[in-house]
Amino acid sequence: MSDIRVLIGDDHRIVREGLKQMLGDLSNGLPAMVVRAEAQTGPEVLEAVQALGGPEGLDVVLLDIALPGRDGLDVLQALRKRWPSLPVLMLSTYPEKQYAVRCIKLGASGYLNKSADADDMVGAVRKVAAGGLYVSAATAEALATAVGRGAGQGAEMLSHREHQVYRLLSAGHSVSEIGAQLGLAPNTVSTYRARILEKTGTKNDVELALYAERHGKQGSPG
Repeated sequence: MSDIRVLIGDDHRIVREGLKQMLGDLSNGLPAMVVRAEAQTGPEVLEAVQALGGPEGLDVVLLDIALPGRDGLDVLQALRKRWPSLPVLMLSTYPEKQYAVRCIKLGASGYLNKSADADDMVGAVRKVAAGGLYVSAATAEALATAVGRGAGQGAEMLSHREHQVYRLLSAGHSVSEIGAQLGLAPNTVSTYRARILEKTGTKNDVELALYAERHGKQGSPG
């Protein structure tokens, strides 16, 4: 049986090394999982996938949400547009209820917390490599909750770009800092901020930070 060819996109070397060792140690006689490339920024992920020919050279992309240069959600969208058949398994330090639904809506083949059991990690990689959708019990619960709420409420109603700005605002970044990080003009960021305040029912950045804390979205996901 052919090897499962993997690309790891994470900005922490220790995480990449840990994942690489885990995948190598737990093949258990089944098709080996071989890490063909590593990347530590969003642009590097896209460059590496391009260099390997997309699905011709890869079977799975393990992608962190918090990547410098271009965050994982943006990279996910770019990958789905350019190589729709290439499975992408999203990774984060945040629990499934906070990002799993958003990732799957954007086309991810699964979502996994970095603290997941090694066997679950390997099982998820194998499942998405075979063309399946990896849904943990926590992700299934999050999806069911989202369906039950219909259009959603609060932060769940934010667009992808609004959610990026929301995450950075709630982490204490200024409008100018957010603009520089996302490549947006300050007045554009201010427009997104106004929409976010309206959708979350908050009046200022302090209330927004408190809202984010209550909903478990402090800082940037890793």
